[in-house]
Amino acid sequence: MILEVEHRLIYRYSGFVHLNPHYFYLTPNLTPYQRLLSYELSVLPQADKLIRNIDQEGNIQHVCFVNIDTRLFEIKTAFTIESSNFNTFDFIFFPFESANLPFRYPEKLGRYTDIYFAVNPVNPTVQALSTQLAEEAGYSTIDFLSGVATYISKNFRYISRERGEAMKPEETLRLGSGSCRDFSVLMMALCNAHGLVARFVSGYLFGSDRHEHDLHAWVEVFLPGGGWRGFDPTEGQSVNENYIALANSLEPSGVSPVRGSFRGTPGVESELETYVSIREKV
Repeated sequence: MILEVEHRLIYRYSGFVHLNPHYFYLTPNLTPYQRLLSYELSVLPQADKLIRNIDQEGNIQHVCFVNIDTRLFEIKTAFTIESSNFNTFDFIFFPFESANLPFRYPEKLGRYTDIYFAVNPVNPTVQALSTQLAEEAGYSTIDFLSGVATYISKNFRYISRERGEAMKPEETLRLGSGSCRDFSVLMMALCNAHGLVARFVSGYLFGSDRHEHDLHAWVEVFLPGGGWRGFDPTEGQSVNENYIALANSLEPSGVSPVRGSFRGTPGVESELETYVSIREKV
């Protein structure tokens, strides 16, 4: 399957502003089952300097410098990607005992994950729900992950929200609603509660009426023998060839598609207009 993606973000300001350095996460972070066929990135006003980096978590990052005052800032990407069929569950747990909860990550990885869990304490209400879902799954690791994604999809009301940080997981639990990034942060916490390292993924989902004109978010969980495997708590399914990742992070706030600030006279406001198009090339 070959997909053509176009993404435009237009920031309009009520007065002239000076743009501080901006960071873009708008380049596909490919899986072994995907191949980038073409890619274009354009910026208006024209960037004085556009640097392509690899950030601390392995994502492709652009750093943009614009040195003129402006009332409009537009970022546009267009790319073509080949995405092949793959099965999230096609792997063998190793060590084998990690097929069931609880388990400890092996050897060196275990030392790092212990630190990760220590600095990311789980709220008691989240812990209680995680325990309930683990019991319902018979403490099977895969059944637990599939069950968490299904539970969130079926029991929470989806709300589209373009801007703002993800809510804390206990807040999403209290409200019973949220955006895809809120649901992803909740799933990460439910995984952490049972010793599973999970990270936040930002990208696109082809074939979903809900997300065909917007960014999407989901979760990847690190499984011994399987590496990072994706689950979507908004759609209630595992990740397949219809997903295109842009960036991933253990901290969701770090992978917004565009991140930066501006300087202007007091009271200057900004408005954001976005457009996403994903279509299959025939």
